[in-house]
Parts: sequence; structure tokens; C-alpha cells
Amino acid sequence: QVQLVESGGGLVQPGGSLRLSCAASGSIFSIYAMGWYRQAPGKQRELVAGITSRGITNYADSVKGRFTISRDNVKNTLYLQMNSLKPEDTAVYYCAQSIDSRQMVNNYWGQGTQVTVSS
Repeated sequence: QVQLVESGGGLVQPGGSLRLSCAASGSIFSIYAMGWYRQAPGKQRELVAGITSRGITNYADSVKGRFTISRDNVKNTLYLQMNSLKPEDTAVYYCAQSIDSRQMVNNYWGQGTQVTVSS
């Protein structure tokens, strides 16, 4: 049974930074693609950043150059370093594990962590 537990969310001022973590268990973490999604009030959930089993990354245009996704296959943990945060980054952030090694499909989901960017 796959379990994903996010941490690291909170309130931060515009221009600030946060690092989200996602601890995974219940599967062979290293062989699956992983991703971070977010959902703001009244909006659809969107893919923010993804990383394949080989470490190839992709980002939404809105976060390129500001966010960095990474994974530690020894610690079975996924990270999202978020810099230069903007109010429009405010959302619930979800960790996801794919059933595929390269693309995000039929994901398992974490419970989400709130990120609020406000002065």
C-alpha cells in the first residue's frame, strides 16, 4: 500500500522560500516517476513539477527558474524547493507517485500541504 506524506508547507511572505518534502513508503520508490501538483481555490489541480525515475525533470511555465524538484532514492523522499514565491503560488500542494517510470499516470496521492504566500 503506497503512502505519501507531505510536509513543509506554511505561510511565507512574497519573495520568500519554502521546501516541501514527501516521504514515500509501500513501493519501490526509485522506479516510479514522481510529481508535485497544486490546487488553488476554485481552480483545477495542475502539475507543478515532475521527475522521472532517471531524474529527468519538467516544470510548469509558471514556476520555471523558481522551483526545483529533486528526489532521494535512498531516503524515499521527494522534495520541492520553492524560491521567489508569489501570492499566485498559494495553493494546496500534493505529492504524487505514478505507476509509470517516465510520466505521471494513475497517480497515488498524498493528503496535501497548504502553502500561503502573503504579506
